[in-house]
Amino acid sequence: MARSEAESQIAGKSLRGLAVAGRGAQKGRAIRSEGDPIATPVTFAPLTHRSFRDLWLASQVSNLGSLIQAVGAAWMMGSLTPSHGMVALVQSSNTLPVMVFSLISGALADNLDRRRIMLSAQIFMFAVSAALAVFAWMGLLTPWLLLGFTFLIGCGTALFNPAWQASIGDMVPRADVAGAVSLNAMGFNLARSVGPAIGGAIVAAAGAAAAFAVNALSYIGFIIGILNWRRPVDEARLPREELGRALGAGLRYMAMSPALMRVMARSAIFGIGASALLALLPAYTRDTLGGSALTYGLFLGCFGLGAIGGVFMNARLRARLSNERVVELAFAGFALALGGLALVPFVPVVVVMLMLGGMCWVLALSLFNTTVQLSTPRWVLGRALSFYQTAVFGGLAGGAWAWGAVADIYGITPAYGAAAAVLVAGAFMGKLFQVNEFDDLDLTPLGLTAAAEPKIDLRARSGPIFIMVEYEIDHDDTEAFLALMQDRRRIRIRDGAQRWALLRDLERPELWSEKYYVATWVEYARHLSRRTRADVALQEAIRALHRGAEPPRVWRKIERQTVPPHDDAPPLPPPGLG
Repeated sequence: MARSEAESQIAGKSLRGLAVAGRGAQKGRAIRSEGDPIATPVTFAPLTHRSFRDLWLASQVSNLGSLIQAVGAAWMMGSLTPSHGMVALVQSSNTLPVMVFSLISGALADNLDRRRIMLSAQIFMFAVSAALAVFAWMGLLTPWLLLGFTFLIGCGTALFNPAWQASIGDMVPRADVAGAVSLNAMGFNLARSVGPAIGGAIVAAAGAAAAFAVNALSYIGFIIGILNWRRPVDEARLPREELGRALGAGLRYMAMSPALMRVMARSAIFGIGASALLALLPAYTRDTLGGSALTYGLFLGCFGLGAIGGVFMNARLRARLSNERVVELAFAGFALALGGLALVPFVPVVVVMLMLGGMCWVLALSLFNTTVQLSTPRWVLGRALSFYQTAVFGGLAGGAWAWGAVADIYGITPAYGAAAAVLVAGAFMGKLFQVNEFDDLDLTPLGLTAAAEPKIDLRARSGPIFIMVEYEIDHDDTEAFLALMQDRRRIRIRDGAQRWALLRDLERPELWSEKYYVATWVEYARHLSRRTRADVALQEAIRALHRGAEPPRVWRKIERQTVPPHDDAPPLPPPGLG
């Protein structure tokens, strides 16, 4: 089987529909899909889409309940133990599951119905929150039991978040994704601006058990909203990936995407440094300022108000500054906020510093999230978002534990100062881990125009499949060809190729052969289905260097490492004789 590499497509719903399309299938260059080009987002534009608007409103009620519960949990831990470390572990117990389980949740979000995953997660969190309220009401909570409940709620969050974030693209067009991400951040921080104060008032008036009960009730609206949402159903053309293979594909995609890896690194560093502020805020309010639960709630509200301001500043800053400059400002601003808390424990200054911290929090995290959303094709978006959340929440969980330990030994002020130093260092890391501009790429899978089927009877697990592409390259073009093939190798491996190699003919040095393997016939189908329109430009650049009279030749073969006793993949009968 020898055809042009650009002609390789998947055809039809069956595995035999894996095809080599006609040469005219995709000509030349990537074409932008509907909704492009990406423009500076209008903040409230995504709310014009009813499905997003309904679920966004429901999420605000759920966010409000979660923040009320967080105040109750943090303050109850403070009443159960004097340890700063145990108080900080409340945040760690909520964020650690996201770090540990998000990768699995992302794989599930890419392979199962995201609507059902979201619904299951919300019902689970409702049940756990109701049980927490009952235990608190009966006076049965201990510090470790409280951490256990918050850990379980975090597990529900870990299951829910990748599916929810990846579903944004099902509710709004690509041009509104950045606005939707900012609205989610704004909504959460709008709830943060009033939720903690309400939570503090509830705890002060009725106790932590009442706060936990309010949180349990807040899930009901989201559950109803998900039940009413009718997500577009994707037509399944390939068998569902096994969990292990799906995780491996996600890891491989991330490892072969340098821009995404830089986002992961910077988000983890930001999470480590920024976690100190909220993790130690209950102890800071109680011990340094002598405040109450209501004071703590009001302080969290100030942080939330600052974050809302960050949402409105987001688009304006991005219009004037590069993404990297916005990230540097966020790191430096949050470091300043921590330094202010450490050096000037005076309530008016604390309020201003908390608002500055909230603003920088949103500027950094919404930009990181949007970069991932707009730089990742939909087949792996859930996994990419889960990697991002693992990086952020891993930093938050590890940082909260570390800063709690530092505060126990040296005090809260040195802990805040050390966290500020980490963020200052993170601001200067752009030379190594620079955050790119949003990728202006068309990540739509390549379309199909014609089909040709294999001539032998292949099964889904038939393999391994060997692919070789032959090019004829002039000596003067060798350097340019090798530079392009570096990107070709990365894209091939990113999409599932194994044992990629580039060969050169010893007798005819102008002949080059690219070869790689995929494990099975169905994995080859997946490999081709992951090719996007954005990849066409590289393919055309390589083809432009090819000097043969015919297009680059492609061989596709099934490998036999032993000689079978019979032909286990016989030729197919001629049409009409089967």
